[in-house]
Amino acid sequence: MHGTPASSSHLALPLTSILWFWFPLAATWLMMSVEGPYVAAIIARMPEAAFNLAAYSVAFSLAWLVESPIMMLLTASNAFVRDRQSYFALRRFTWTLNAIVTAAMVLGVTPPVFRFVTGTLMGLPPEIAHLVHIATAILILWPAAIGYRRFYQGILVRHRLTRRVAYGTAVRLTSMSATAGALALTTSWHGSSIGATALAVGVLMEAGASRWMARHVVNSILAGPELAGGSTLAQRDIVRFYYPLALTSIISLATGPLVTFFMGRSRSPIESLAVLPVVQSLVFLFRSGGVAYQEVGVALSGLRREHEREVGRAARLLAAGATVALALVLFTPMSDVWLRDVSGLAPGLSDFALVPARLLVLLPAMEYWLSFQRSRFILNGQTRIITAATAIEVGAIVLILFLCIGRLNMVGVIAASVAMVCGRFGSNLFMLFAARSAEQAR
Repeated sequence: MHGTPASSSHLALPLTSILWFWFPLAATWLMMSVEGPYVAAIIARMPEAAFNLAAYSVAFSLAWLVESPIMMLLTASNAFVRDRQSYFALRRFTWTLNAIVTAAMVLGVTPPVFRFVTGTLMGLPPEIAHLVHIATAILILWPAAIGYRRFYQGILVRHRLTRRVAYGTAVRLTSMSATAGALALTTSWHGSSIGATALAVGVLMEAGASRWMARHVVNSILAGPELAGGSTLAQRDIVRFYYPLALTSIISLATGPLVTFFMGRSRSPIESLAVLPVVQSLVFLFRSGGVAYQEVGVALSGLRREHEREVGRAARLLAAGATVALALVLFTPMSDVWLRDVSGLAPGLSDFALVPARLLVLLPAMEYWLSFQRSRFILNGQTRIITAATAIEVGAIVLILFLCIGRLNMVGVIAASVAMVCGRFGSNLFMLFAARSAEQAR
């Protein structure tokens, strides 16, 4: 037996079933969270580390920006692929979107466009821009490979084969490690090129593994009948559903550069910029399970939302557990262990990082709340609400940063923590009111 889609039965859904479904997805996000720091650690141990780390960071950011429209393909596949017709319809949409992002990557590495972006817009020194150009060219297929594997991962999630998603991520990390190690030992390539190649090989291997692990499910979909009474899934229906999700990812990407911009003009800018990645990495360890919970809600709530109560209850339990666990780290001597011994911050910087980290203690709980609410709107096809909520979050972050830094002269990283918490709370509150309004209108 290769797994079955989420049941539409009205029987209660056990908490243990939800947790076993969620855990591999959470592990996947946790593994992905160490990918960037892991590759950076390899580059940092190679010649000209500073130049190559900067070049790798810029190339990765550019590829990530191009990738953003395809990040929600897993959600779309999880929500849509139910029979042969919907499989082919979404696969066609995926291929089209992958072709678009690949064309964007190719256009981006053409010399005139690349010089404009890295020279005129970013002002990179020529020696770093050259390294960025090579690394970005290596990553041309990276966004499309991610789109390909997320399409098949969504099918695996819908059929409750979430462990296979985690296996694919393990394949990715293993192949990345092997590629980086082999190139570092046998070539004289720049560290940024080795890092980009490791990323590209890793995601290509994961894409192939995801397709292979989904083969039996795909075969059963193709051999099965069309769903009785099912409506034809047209490309325009997919576009109407998907483009707000893609826009959500693009808007979310603006948060990082905006926070960096404001912190560079704040009190203690160097210290703030130095500790923010450490603080965010720590908090994301406890948020990652919440990011994964969106797919749990989409897959297990049921087409008629018959299991929404059980999925919501599990979200509350996990949210409380994640925030309590983070609090145990931040409000006990464990904070020194993490910030000084694990993260390697000097005593002055570790003390500096503690207050902004503690301000983010509720962020894991809000991540679960956000993902659960998003899943409800996805199942209802109301993806524009999600985009509006994300826009509200980013707008709130900008407004609060402007007030805290521009008017109150707060330390940059503390202002950033306040802004991120308030922005996420505003996003959640908007979706809560939107859901209640929709219920009352029925």
